[in-house]
Parts: sequence; C-alpha cells; structure tokens
Amino acid sequence: MQTREFSYGESKPAQCSDAEWALRIQLTHCYRLVDYLGWTEMIFNHISARVAGPENHYLVNPFALNYNEVLPSNLLKVGLDGQLVEPADYKANPAGFALHSAIHGARDDLHCVIHTHTTPISAVTMKRSGFEHNDFYGAQLFGRIGYHDFEGITLFAEEKERMLASLGSKHILVLRNHGVAVCERDIQRAFFLLWTVQRAAEIQSAGRAMGGEDIQLSNDVRQKCADLTGQLIRNDGFAELFFEAIVRKMLKAQQLI
Repeated sequence: MQTREFSYGESKPAQCSDAEWALRIQLTHCYRLVDYLGWTEMIFNHISARVAGPENHYLVNPFALNYNEVLPSNLLKVGLDGQLVEPADYKANPAGFALHSAIHGARDDLHCVIHTHTTPISAVTMKRSGFEHNDFYGAQLFGRIGYHDFEGITLFAEEKERMLASLGSKHILVLRNHGVAVCERDIQRAFFLLWTVQRAAEIQSAGRAMGGEDIQLSNDVRQKCADLTGQLIRNDGFAELFFEAIVRKMLKAQQLI
C-alpha cells in the first residue's frame, strides 16, 4: 500500500471529493509526523492546508485533540474568518486564525502553513541574531527568513497585516521570542522546510553550548546553499519522496502497515 493512500482505517465520505480526501490524508500524515518526531506542543499549534477552489477554505486541526488523534475525517474546514464552514464536533483554535488565515488570504502561492515552537526553534527565536547560517542546514535558510517582533499570543486580527509585512515574499516567518511558521505550496514541501529549520535550530543550539569560535561561512557560500535547496524544493518529486519515506518509517514504527 502506498502511504499516500493510507487513511487510518477511514473511508471517504460520499460528500467529500477525491482531491479533498487525498489532502485530508496528507495533512493527517503531517500532524502524525510532527507528533512522531516530538515537535508537538500538547494540543496547541497548527498545521493548515488550503482546499482547492475559489472559497479560500482551509483544513486545520480540531482544538482539544492531540496530534496523534487527528484523522482525515475530523479535520475542520474553516474560512478565512476562522469560522467552520461544515458542521463539526470540535472548534478551531482561535490562535490559529490570525496567523493562518492571514497567510492563506494573502499568498496564493502558499497552500500549507505549519506553526511550531519546539525547544531549539524557540531558543533561536530569542536571540537577536536569529538563525546564523553557519552550518549545513542554517546555510540553506540564508535570505529565506522574515522576522516578526513578538506582540503576545497571536489572537488578534489587527496583527495580521504586520505579520504579512514581516513575511514579505519569503516562506519562513520567525515569530521572535515565540516560534516559527513555514509556508509552502503543498504539505510535502512545507514539511521538508520545517525539517530543515528544525535541524538548523538544533545544530545552532548545540554549537552555542560548546566552547570555541565558530567558522563563519561567506554570504556567497550561504547563498549557493540556499539556491540549491530552493531548486530541490521546486523540483517535482524531491519533497514527495522525502515525505513518503518518513511517513513509511512512522507507520511501520507504529505497526500501522
């Protein structure tokens, strides 16, 4: 069985299109992966995916469920106002509305947004320098990050325009003193980008804990790394292979396949 078809024992509801059901399965994989890798923050944080169509609807997790309880069927479909567009047993997390709806509403090129604040990522967001781009993964993020100053918990619509201005045309938004939001054209590419950000944060945090002077990479080398990674992400198939491989690993480890 191809993992993209693995639906956690659920069947497609009659009223759900094939395309939306496939998206729901992919998004469920993404939630389960974030849990599997230990990147969750209990029932908080969010991963959203835009549903095809002119309505600007997107799928997001039900508030109160753990990430390993997310299923294709219980993902919520909401509008840009954060309100449910279909009946559901759960409510959406209001903290997800300001961030996710802002990006989905303004950037037609971004169909998936993942927000996390793992310990290494949150540690880096507290540093004035942010990501330093002196390791293999950090170099791949050179010139690809926007920074947004902390204004408190992201609950309020009035912050949306300022977050969008901080993101600009980039695909990574560092929420200073908080966490990160990564945004890409699909779930697979967004997950690969998050993995790269997480690895950069882990290595930078470990390097900061060690004595000795860091070797500084030149901007030319950093830009070369960032450009090459950008080409890989744009290459059809690379992110999909990466995503499928780690989904297989997770499902086999959990004896689901």
